[in-house]
Amino acid sequence: MKNQILRGLFVLATLFFFILCPYGCFAQYAKKERPRVIATTDGEIDDQCSMVRFLLYSNEFDVAGIILSSSQYHWRGHDWAGDNWLDGYVDAYEKVYSNLVQHDENYPAPEYLRSVTFVGNVTAEGEMDSVTQGSQHIVNVLLDTMDDRPIWLQAWGGPNTIARALKTIEEQYPDRMEEVAKKIRLFMIWEQDSTYQAYIRPHWGKYNILTIISDQFEAIAYRWKKIVPEECQSYLEAEWIEKHILKGHGPLCSLYHVHEKNDGDYKKGDFLSEGDSPSFLHNIITGLRNMEHPDWGGWGGRYVRVYENVFIDPVPEIGYKYPNGRWYANTAWGCTMLGKGFTSFNNQMVRDYYKSIWRWIPAIQNDFAARADWCVKSYDEANHPPVVKVDSPINIVAEPGDVINLSAKKSYDPDGNELSFYWWQYKEADSYEGEIEIKGKKASVAKIFIPKDVEAGETIHVICEATDNGNPPLTRYQRIVITVKN
Repeated sequence: MKNQILRGLFVLATLFFFILCPYGCFAQYAKKERPRVIATTDGEIDDQCSMVRFLLYSNEFDVAGIILSSSQYHWRGHDWAGDNWLDGYVDAYEKVYSNLVQHDENYPAPEYLRSVTFVGNVTAEGEMDSVTQGSQHIVNVLLDTMDDRPIWLQAWGGPNTIARALKTIEEQYPDRMEEVAKKIRLFMIWEQDSTYQAYIRPHWGKYNILTIISDQFEAIAYRWKKIVPEECQSYLEAEWIEKHILKGHGPLCSLYHVHEKNDGDYKKGDFLSEGDSPSFLHNIITGLRNMEHPDWGGWGGRYVRVYENVFIDPVPEIGYKYPNGRWYANTAWGCTMLGKGFTSFNNQMVRDYYKSIWRWIPAIQNDFAARADWCVKSYDEANHPPVVKVDSPINIVAEPGDVINLSAKKSYDPDGNELSFYWWQYKEADSYEGEIEIKGKKASVAKIFIPKDVEAGETIHVICEATDNGNPPLTRYQRIVITVKN
């Protein structure tokens, strides 16, 4: 009886960990509630490419704002796309909106998107002295007592407009800082100005805000040819882009930028860059559960805790010490390695470093192609992602030597397409360093054999991956996390 009680307490403790984990995870994502997001962008050409994809995925989010900001590369008067460049993208979105809502009624109305689009702090790199329409909108969202849901603040450029908003709250509502901090999840594409280190971290760090800072984004940015393995590159080449995005997919997709001419290894029409897309790819609920823990990994990359509640790219170099300050072009490991001439093709560490994103490129791009189809095709003519259902808890407690039976027979495809399955161990996310045996890897039912050398508390991540046979083929997942006890 004593052993049964202890086992029950262990199970309850494990479930409590998954519901109230220290990384800022939240249970609503298991219930498919759309994440709230505010995107801040400096309007670089790759931001414009990311904006096409963002709008095509806006049904997956509760979009609370789109804010024009600046960065170390772009500000008003310096390589600036203009204060109104977002207007053209929302106008193009409006022209395909009536078709998009045939595929999902959650696409936001163009009028709504216009109502939450503002110009923020854009007059100079890192400028955060001025209260702007964009910064004040972020303030209003964060102070809204009618909605206490978490909100992802995405910094596609510098975080200066976000910093200005937080400074306003500190100055005017200091007694609400802790309350506001509990809402915030921050995802930055590099630190493209100094305001995170100079203001946000010293003034708000004590509140342990979940923060992700990405260097892995380069896998789908300008230097992708040096990073993406050859087996994935066809999804980024001119023939694929023209067929699936640019040609015959309506005015929004026609705004998508590609290489305008042959340039070294890049051909005319090749993928240009979407360096900012990981910030919202992270927020698409695919079944990988990456929003629960940044170090679990998903379409937006995989990250490890480096200091406080700040997650940065996992560097594969033994003995590497992360800088205490900014993680950006001058310091980020991958960027500096590329600058020294190391690539995925001459250095295994570089290949491993960027794998957290490039491994998903076929699935990400096929999904993008389906969204492009939604702009011009009826529901019956287009493809839609499958729904993966595993007939077991998604958090399992097991003992060494156990055999776990998992079934995905209840999975289905909304278009009636056939599904193929693949079960695999996401070793990079495991705390167990060994390899497990999986029988039935390509069937709807699999057996998971827990090794006998697993120590108490170690975890094993098993991914059920289901892909339909539609055109293009679409993939979704279910992650099962197995925690081992002795």
